[in-house]
Amino acid sequence: MRINSKYFRVQEGDNVNLKKWPTSIKPVYKSKEQYHKLLADHVAQLSAQQQLLYASNSYAILMIFQAMDAAGKDGAIKHVMSGVNPQGCQVFSYKHPSPAELQHDFLWRTTRDLPERGRIGIFNRSYYEEVLIARVHPEILRSEGLPDALRDEKTVWHDRYRSITNLERHLSGNGTRIIKFFLHLSKEEQRKRFLERIDEPEKNWKFSVADIEERKFWKDYMTAYEECLSATSTSDAPWYVVPADDKENARLIVSQIVLDTLEGLKMTFPRTTAKRRQELLSIRKRLVK
Repeated sequence: MRINSKYFRVQEGDNVNLKKWPTSIKPVYKSKEQYHKLLADHVAQLSAQQQLLYASNSYAILMIFQAMDAAGKDGAIKHVMSGVNPQGCQVFSYKHPSPAELQHDFLWRTTRDLPERGRIGIFNRSYYEEVLIARVHPEILRSEGLPDALRDEKTVWHDRYRSITNLERHLSGNGTRIIKFFLHLSKEEQRKRFLERIDEPEKNWKFSVADIEERKFWKDYMTAYEECLSATSTSDAPWYVVPADDKENARLIVSQIVLDTLEGLKMTFPRTTAKRRQELLSIRKRLVK
């Protein structure tokens, strides 16, 4: 079954209602064996595209992953990018901002980590936390030291949406292609995964009391995500809502979307000039001798 990336894309101007977006769909693979085969094929193609990206040195790729806890962000990054040359790919994970980071605007700490041309940057969580968790927990916004006039909850989120879309438009205009994934997990599937993390000793480290506390704010998070996706999915930097109840399915969908984006850049290896070709032939003759 061919995965159609457009099926998961939030179109610019869409009013997102996450209840209408599935957390589970019919698997695109027929068996575990076929899943591994499909993923290996995607990874091989991604590796080839990454070489082109690095060689052409014209574009950068920024992948952003957002989701509720246990949705599979780490696993998706690990499996999808497993065949990409580590020299051409960087992953950054963002937690609570440090005191130094709080002295700057909310985009500062992530802007420092943007990928250079020829490379793939991956944000595991991102500046979008500033319109998600900071919205669900207003005390975080209050801790950022902003003047009262700039913390008005009637305007602050829309102001931040505007800042984000302006940044992404600027990046796109300078050769950075942005792909944003929201791994859409059901509350029931999260419950099952939390139980696995408690019941399986090797997964205990993944679970904390804070995770279960955040479940109390599920509806608030869904509202924050809906408004965020609606306001910030653009032609320059689209959001993709990926059904995440089936981890294997989600990984195949993510890898196909990344492949489609890379292939859409129509990259080629740099062409050798006639002068350079003659130089190479001369060197070859010397090596043969």
